[in-house]
Amino acid sequence: MGSLLTSFLFLSLLLSVSSSEPHLCSQHDAAALIRFKSSFSLYGVLSDFLACELAGSKYYPRTISWKEGTDCCSWDGVTCDPLNGHVVSLDLTCSWLRGNIPSNSSLFLLRHLRKLNLAFNDFGDSEMPSEFDQFASLVYLNLSSASLGGHVPSQVSHLSKLVSLDLSGNYAQTLDKHTLEGLAHNLTEVRHLFLDRINMSSINPNLFMNLSSSLRSLSLNECDLRGNIWENIFHLPKLKLLNLGRNRNLNLDVMKFNRSNNLEHLDLSQMILSRELIGSIDNLQALKYLHLSDSNLSGPIPTSLGSLLQLIDLDLSMNHLSGKIPSSLTNLTHLEYLEMSSNSLQGSIPDELTAFRNLISLSLSDNLLNGTLPSWLYTVSSLKEIQLSDNQLSGHIKEFQSKSLQGIVLNNNNLQGPFPSSIFQLANLTYLYLSLNNLSGVVHIDMFSKLQNLQELDLSYNSLSLTSTATATAEHTLPNLRLLKLTSCNVSEFPIFLRGPKSLKQLDPSSNNSDSKVPKWMEVVAKFDQFLEGPRRFRQLDLSNNKIGGEIPKWMHEVGMDSLSYLNLSHNSLTRVGQLPWKNIEYLDLSSNLIHGNLPTPPWTTRVFLISNNSLTGEIPSLICNASYLEVLDLSHNNLSGIIPPCFGKLSQSLSFLNLQKNMLNGVIPPTSTDACLLSNLNLNGNRLQGPLSHSILSCSGLQVLDLGNNNINGTFPHWLASLPQLQVLILKSNRMHGSIHGIGSNISFSKIQIFDISRNYFTGPLPVRYIQNFTAMINLRTNTSAVPYMGIQTGGDFYSYSIAIVMKGQDMELKKIFSMWTIVDLSDNKFEGEIPKAIGELSSLKGLNLSHNNLSGNIPSSIGNLTNLEWLDLSSNKLVGQIPRQVLDLTYLSVLNLSENELVGCIPRGKQLNTFEITSYEGNKGLRGFPLSTDCNNDEPPPTFPPSNLSEEDGTKSDLAFGWKVVLLGYGCGIVLGLSMGYVVFQTGKPKWIVNLVEDYLHKRQSRKPRIAYRNNGRRMELVQTT
Repeated sequence: MGSLLTSFLFLSLLLSVSSSEPHLCSQHDAAALIRFKSSFSLYGVLSDFLACELAGSKYYPRTISWKEGTDCCSWDGVTCDPLNGHVVSLDLTCSWLRGNIPSNSSLFLLRHLRKLNLAFNDFGDSEMPSEFDQFASLVYLNLSSASLGGHVPSQVSHLSKLVSLDLSGNYAQTLDKHTLEGLAHNLTEVRHLFLDRINMSSINPNLFMNLSSSLRSLSLNECDLRGNIWENIFHLPKLKLLNLGRNRNLNLDVMKFNRSNNLEHLDLSQMILSRELIGSIDNLQALKYLHLSDSNLSGPIPTSLGSLLQLIDLDLSMNHLSGKIPSSLTNLTHLEYLEMSSNSLQGSIPDELTAFRNLISLSLSDNLLNGTLPSWLYTVSSLKEIQLSDNQLSGHIKEFQSKSLQGIVLNNNNLQGPFPSSIFQLANLTYLYLSLNNLSGVVHIDMFSKLQNLQELDLSYNSLSLTSTATATAEHTLPNLRLLKLTSCNVSEFPIFLRGPKSLKQLDPSSNNSDSKVPKWMEVVAKFDQFLEGPRRFRQLDLSNNKIGGEIPKWMHEVGMDSLSYLNLSHNSLTRVGQLPWKNIEYLDLSSNLIHGNLPTPPWTTRVFLISNNSLTGEIPSLICNASYLEVLDLSHNNLSGIIPPCFGKLSQSLSFLNLQKNMLNGVIPPTSTDACLLSNLNLNGNRLQGPLSHSILSCSGLQVLDLGNNNINGTFPHWLASLPQLQVLILKSNRMHGSIHGIGSNISFSKIQIFDISRNYFTGPLPVRYIQNFTAMINLRTNTSAVPYMGIQTGGDFYSYSIAIVMKGQDMELKKIFSMWTIVDLSDNKFEGEIPKAIGELSSLKGLNLSHNNLSGNIPSSIGNLTNLEWLDLSSNKLVGQIPRQVLDLTYLSVLNLSENELVGCIPRGKQLNTFEITSYEGNKGLRGFPLSTDCNNDEPPPTFPPSNLSEEDGTKSDLAFGWKVVLLGYGCGIVLGLSMGYVVFQTGKPKWIVNLVEDYLHKRQSRKPRIAYRNNGRRMELVQTT
């Protein structure tokens, strides 16, 4: 801030001195400049400020120094010809100009201009006037990132003396064939041509072959170029910089580099490159900068890259490269930046002692690298940045000998051992990420106060214990800290170094000894600076999963009061929080603590508010609805009472995730917004809510999970819910709903449903077969391997899992996460009657089926054997009859089976999963036999059954013959003995002949017939019976 005041005072001094000197400026040019100034408003915005900072330009309104009657040659941004006073250079880059440049602008009266820079201003997407061709002497023109639109005028090609032309960053501009041909034909002196992010989709890229042979720089990044481009563009004799990156539709397949190239800077990022092209890159011996990120490269890194001895910057990130890092890369002694993150590189990092001795930045994150950290990593004196996160590196982190390090990112590896004490000596360190490793031991958290430049610190998920012995003093603060994450670090109190000065030193006119009043524009710049620097820029704090108890100390209210956007204090032992003071908080997680008292109201900026699993009491305040940006709200598992505030209906215009389960809320469910309901998850399970459901919920077309179980909701089944197109989970269990469920005829009725639970109600009539037939997702659930494995929503970079209360495998449970492949139907504990429909067997993806405790009758359908993914089946406490179908043996994933308390008979099928179940699966079925029951099918031969003893005549009347089958059996037995004896005599003697002939003739006829085979199961043995 002091530098701004110094600049202002120097500017004032310069103006006072220049006013005493003779005027050099042309009055004509001065008047033109004043008119040009007055045609714009001055408006500074943060995005432009950041862009100018990155570009290395100061962001302030240069025209503020232009005063009529003073020498314009002394004005900021204006340079005059010392001989005649004409304005020859105008540099108004980053000058807050807002407006447009009309064709009659006084700017075009400056006919002697040789250099014009209007970059990083806002011309409102207006078209670039054709009058720019009036600057006949112009050699330098920069209109980059100036919000220009429309077509680039062909008259630009009339500026034949141009040496440098920069129109890049004007997304709304287009360049056509005619203008490009003019540029190639007329700009014979041009050396630097920057046209990045201008739309050139209609241009044949080979037109660039006709550009001037003097060209040294050509940048066409993200221009939507299409088609083939000829190799000649790489062979322009003086070309040193070529940037064709982010032109996905530009074909370079036929390209190869040769040794005549003088290229020093090559950027082909985000393109589709051939292996042949990459293989010829080693011909570019002058190359210093090579960027090939996200270019679909695969296979090993070419060892020939190690021959590019002039390389300073190498970027191969976000490709599909595999194999080891070639040791030949250690030959690149001039290399300063090595970026190969987000590949599939394996093996260890080359560990030659003399490797990369000039390296400034190393980035190998998100690979499969293993082994230990290379020894040179600790000694290279130039090294400022180490990024090796998300690998499989192991071993200890040794002590750093170099003091130049500014950033260390080693999170998500297998590193172990103690925390290296040398880190506390790295005075320039700005960020340190060591989370998700196996580091152990005690770390004195006060030691971090030595790192006064530290901005980001993450030690989460290790086996560290952080202790503190210091008291709050200025020496123990970290004035630049903006992110602190110490999850699961055994922290027992808020770190003392968070306790800083209550207010930030701001630009205050009263602190300036000068009598000059600080101008308004400097106050704006001061606010932008304040955004980038200062202790109250503290933005993220995560102390979750620790041992912090009691109240949040009052001094914490001052930490990031105006800047804190992320605060996670979940899974601690906090008891009270009081009023939430952070004015710009977006993410606030206080869940799983011991917080009691009333529900605190989140600030209006809050986007995510989690305070579940506490002991909150009282009603939900309607003030919570002032947080109109809320997307995720979880108040579950508390003791909140009263009604759900009616304003929650309006809150559904922003809310996508609402969880109020396991409280004591009563009253009716307020209607949702009928305009734009964004809810995807609504969980009100386990309250005392009453009344029928409101049809307004149909406006929530994106609703995926609706859990209203365990309430007092009455009325008939809300069949209209079937028309919610994205509904995947419906829980209406344990309410007071009644009536029959007939279903509706629409083909989209519950077509995406995966979990359907209406158990423990009073529904009657047959099972809802029309809905069952429409459960398309259960019929063929398609897997998406790239998707998140659990149901939930992604918002703000975080994933929030849906949760429901349900019965699984006979156990009541609350699922904290719903596996995306789960499919469950639970219709138990109702009064359904009739048979189990065969259509149930079409739900081939079904994991769980519960139809127990109803009045279902008839047989178990054999189609149930088609449910080959079924893991639990409960048909108990019904009136099912008949045998257990053998198709049940096909349920090879079945781990829970309950068929008890029915009227099933016959033998229990043996084999596979059915051999694993106990008696409890079948008890209460008196007619069942076989394992595991005590009645064995093999030892239990039932007595023979006989037809009724009374005979009937042909007309149906009873016969007078009243003898029984006992008499017949007696005659049958005697007849057998007599017949066998006579048969023996006849066939031994061959007499009487007529009997023998009769029998032989009968046997001959039987042999001429095709026999029919039938099997008969007669108790203990299987008999083969040949029938005629």
